[in-house]
Amino acid sequence: MSIPLPADEPLVCSARGCRAPAVWALEWNNPRLHDAGRRKTWLACGEHRGSLGDFLDARGFLRAVTPVPGSPTLDM
Repeated sequence: MSIPLPADEPLVCSARGCRAPAVWALEWNNPRLHDAGRRKTWLACGEHRGSLGDFLDARGFLRAVTPVPGSPTLDM
């Protein structure tokens, strides 16, 4: 997985107002707007993984949840 950002900027959670480090990548697409192969990514901290994932899953958009490269979740 490749998350394009400048190397000097830390990856942060996509939840509104959250500035915590991202440890999860939630890959999603809206099948009404995107072809089946297209994936968009929201980043999540441990606290917001569930709420962001539930939001996407309730709409049928969630495709995968994976650890962000370099995050401590890879050590679990």
